[in-house]
Amino acid sequence: MSDDRAGPGPAAGTSDDLFRVLADPTRRRILDLLADRGTLTVSELAGHFPDLVASGISKHLMALRATGLVTATRQGRNQLYAIDADAMSQALAPWLARYEAYWTGALARLRAVATEPAEGDAAEP
Repeated sequence: MSDDRAGPGPAAGTSDDLFRVLADPTRRRILDLLADRGTLTVSELAGHFPDLVASGISKHLMALRATGLVTATRQGRNQLYAIDADAMSQALAPWLARYEAYWTGALARLRAVATEPAEGDAAEP
């Protein structure tokens, strides 16, 4: 099997390109399916989108491949599509890091609330 990922990958694009691709609900659903099931062919993906033809799914996959979020590996006559986890984290990490302080504080507060004893709880001997 060979990896024939197309496009320059996420490092060459901008976060605007990435979010433009992710803004489409069909593309997000394709990513969800790949996350749940691993690798899928165009035909297998098309089975989850009865209103779209396989060529429509292929166009969405091309956009996802261009941003580096999805890879395609040829196996016989089929292309197997999978999420490129490293590329996804590399593409999203800089944007997410900017907002980390917001959820880190919220998680710390949640942990404090969850671990403090409830009123009326007696300490066990």
